[in-house]
Parts: sequence; structure tokens; C-alpha cells
Amino acid sequence: MAQIQLKNICKRWGSTTGVKDFSLDIADREFIVFLGPSGCGKTTTMRMIAGLEDPTEGEIYIGDTCVNGLEPKDRDIAMVFQSYGLYPNLTVYENIRFPLKIRKVAAETHDSRVRKAADMVELGPLLDRYPKELSGGQRQRVALARAIVREPNVFLMDEPLSNLDAKLRVSTRAQIKHLQHSLQTTTIYVTHDQIEAMTLADRVVVMSMGELQQLGTPTEIYDTPANTFVAGFIGSPAMNLLDGKIIDGKFVTEHTQIDQLPSGLPDAVTIGFRAEDIQVTIPTDQHDTANSEGHIFAPVYSVEMLGDSTLISIKVGQALLIAKAEKTFRAEIGQTVSFIVPPEARHWFSKENGARISV
Repeated sequence: MAQIQLKNICKRWGSTTGVKDFSLDIADREFIVFLGPSGCGKTTTMRMIAGLEDPTEGEIYIGDTCVNGLEPKDRDIAMVFQSYGLYPNLTVYENIRFPLKIRKVAAETHDSRVRKAADMVELGPLLDRYPKELSGGQRQRVALARAIVREPNVFLMDEPLSNLDAKLRVSTRAQIKHLQHSLQTTTIYVTHDQIEAMTLADRVVVMSMGELQQLGTPTEIYDTPANTFVAGFIGSPAMNLLDGKIIDGKFVTEHTQIDQLPSGLPDAVTIGFRAEDIQVTIPTDQHDTANSEGHIFAPVYSVEMLGDSTLISIKVGQALLIAKAEKTFRAEIGQTVSFIVPPEARHWFSKENGARISV
């Protein structure tokens, strides 16, 4: 097994910078997820670890070895890509076996290793089939087994679930999590899907514009996002964010007035709150809400019934705010509702640079 260290990694192509001064320590046997939107640098960072890209600056260590300049084949890693990359003329058995043949592993060990890897991803009965006879989920499991059979020090997975439908994504995600727990192999997983990141990772690396935005456990980045980018990226739905001003000890903007504020907030500030942390009520008097309980009063923009809950959306200026109400809650589009934001549910960010304000 192996720990990985990235020391001040940069990647530039002429005047274009893909990754900026990126440093990270990944523990032995850790499952770490690089998360961010397209173009944030997450795949480029993984490709530098794999040896498919050379860093412009900085050093990469796998274990105690600096691997800058080492060929991918010499780094003892196995990769699983978004595209399965299976050989159509080979059976499942031979596709899984292929890395052993290429690396000239002792032939007498091939059969036991292939069957063990296949069993781990529940492909035992399918070893004689060809890729064209498999579903998308089964093909992805062949790719996983082909990586497992190598018994590498590090797994690198680049958007491996992107081509699967919603149901298969859930089941394959669980399988990957279970496999990593069983194999205890250091794993780096790249995705733009925050649900994958939250459910799979020991720690999440949130990236934007080639830079590290926050590093922490899923709980840490969900409960205490470091800035408005992380707050607006993590969660389903993402955290509500609303700009306003502090006037006479209250947070004020259109349709909104929130009291019981902490001390030390700047005059211009952004408040954040999660959809599940706020209460939704319907004021008795739709035309006079002055005496109604609540902090934000606005017409319903949309109602989405999810089965286990109901999402109520309102618009305040250009901000779309979402509350998660009980599954039995009903409201009509255009009907005024009240959002109550308890003090313990409020997150505060600098309007100037988006950084979290500790209160």
C-alpha cells in the first residue's frame, strides 16, 4: 500500500494554468475524492499522479519515491476510466487477465487471481461472455476487476459511473465503497457529482479554477463550508445563499429581515442556510404578513414533491431559495409562504471574497 504526497504541484500549458500550487497528503489506504465542476483541474491532477501528464512545477511522491519522470507502468497504479476500454474480441476472463499477461506475472497464478477478482465484483458466471453481451454496469465491473487483479498500490478512478443510469450508479457506487473497504487500497476518485463524493470519500478535495477550495471529511465540508463556492456546490439541493446588509442589528434584503445576529458581522454579508434546516409556514393573512412568524416572506416559485419530502422554492431578488418541507406540505404557486431560519442554521460569508466568517 502507499501514501501519496503532492508538493506545490502546478500544471501550465503556455498562458493557460490548469492546476495552481496544489499540495496534498493522502494517507495509506485512504479513499479520497477530487470533486469540482468541469475544468476545475481534478482530472489533470489525477493524470499527473498517474504519469499521463508531467507537472510544470512541484513533486509527486508515491510512498517514499518521487515519481516525477517515472513512466505510468512503473508507478504501480491501476486506473478505471469513464469509458470501459474493454477489448471486444476478448472474453470477460481474458479482459481481466490481460494486465497479468502484459506485466509477465507468473502464468500459474492467473486463473486464481482472475476468478478472485471476478468474484469480488460478482462476475463469476459471466467469464465466458464477450463485452457486447454485457450491460453497461457489467462492463464497468469488468473494468473494476481488471484493475483489482493487478493488486496495485493505488487505484485511480476517473468518473467511472458517468455512463451508467441512475439505478446502476447507486448499486455500483455501493460496490466500489465495499471493494475499497475490503481491499484497503489507497484510492483517488474523480467526479463532478457531489453525491458520489459525499457517499464514497473518507475525505473530499473540493476544487475550482485549478485551486483547492476545501479539504475535509464529507461531514466537515457539508456542515462548515469554507466559502460560498463550497456551500453552493455541496448538498442536494445546495445551500441557499442570500446577499444582504446589516441594518440596525438585522440582516435585511428584499422580502427578508432576520434578527438575533451574532456580533462582529460586516455591513455587507451573505447568509447561507440548508433547505432541511428551515421551517416553512403559510401565513393566515396572505396580504398582511406583518404579524406572522417568519424571516422571509415571498410567493411560491415552484413546488416539487419527492415522495419523502416536498421542496418549496421562492425567489428573493435573483436568488432562488429552497426549503425542504414535510411530504404532506402543500402550497400553490404564487401563494405567499414564510421561511423561518433558526440561528443555529445560519452560515455567514464575506460578500467581498466569499470566505466563511467564524462567529
